Amino acid sequence: MGEPGGGVSSWHLWWVLDPAGPPIASVAATLTVFEPPVVDRLYFWALQAAFVGAGGARHGAAHLGLQWNPRFPSRRAVNWGGYAAASDVSSILEGTDSPLPSFPNDPNTRDYDWSAGRPYRLEIRRGSVGWSGWVTDLAAGSCVEVRELLAGGDRLEAPVVWSEVFCRCDHPSVAVAWSDLSVVAVDGSPVPVRGVRTTFPTGGDCSNTAVSVEDSALVQRTNAARGVGAGAFLTLPGFEGRR
Repeated sequence: MGEPGGGVSSWHLWWVLDPAGPPIASVAATLTVFEPPVVDRLYFWALQAAFVGAGGARHGAAHLGLQWNPRFPSRRAVNWGGYAAASDVSSILEGTDSPLPSFPNDPNTRDYDWSAGRPYRLEIRRGSVGWSGWVTDLAAGSCVEVRELLAGGDRLEAPVVWSEVFCRCDHPSVAVAWSDLSVVAVDGSPVPVRGVRTTFPTGGDCSNTAVSVEDSALVQRTNAARGVGAGAFLTLPGFEGRR
C-alpha cells in the first residue's frame, strides 16, 4: 500500500449525546500520543466542535489539537483554527494573537513542544471575545490558551475527535489515545457522553486506519488491521452506553 488518494487519510469519533440535552458551553478530551511518528509527514489529532447561535444559526466549526509537523523545528505544534462555513475552505476564521511563537508565522499553528506518552487536555470554551482553545499538560500542570477564534454563536454542537494523517499507508504505525471525554452545559452541569460513532471517509483513504477500545481509552492507529468499521458505536467505562 502506498500513498492515500488525495495524500491524506482521516477518521473520526463522533460523540453521541442526548439529542434533547441542554445547550453545550464547553467540550474537552485528553489526548496521548503513545506511538509517535518517525517520518517527516504531517500528522494531526484534534478535538472539533461547531459554533451555533440563536435559532440554530451556524457560525462555522474549529479544531484544536496537536501536530507532528515537519514545518516546525521540533516537528511539534498545536493548532487552533477553523472555518466560518464548513463547505468553504476560504472562510478561515480570524483570531486573537497567540502567546505561543510560530516559526513559520502561521496564526493557526503554533510551537508547542509536546512529548510522546504524556497526556494533554484539550478544551474548547467561550472566551472574552470569541471561542478559546486551551491545552493543559496534565503531567506538568501547565495550561495555555492558544488564542481565541472570532466566531459567533453562544453554544457548541457536534463534538468529535479525529486523526488526519498525510503519511503513506505502509509507513510505521502511529497510535494516539483519547480519554475522559467531557461536555458541560451552559448552566454548568455535566452532559453525559453516551459513546462515540465511527466514520472512515471513502475516496482513497488508507484502508488500514483503525479504532479500538484499550485500557479505558479510544485508540486511533495507522497501519493496523481495521477491526471496527464505519458506523460502529463504541463505549468506555463511565459512558452511559445508551445508543
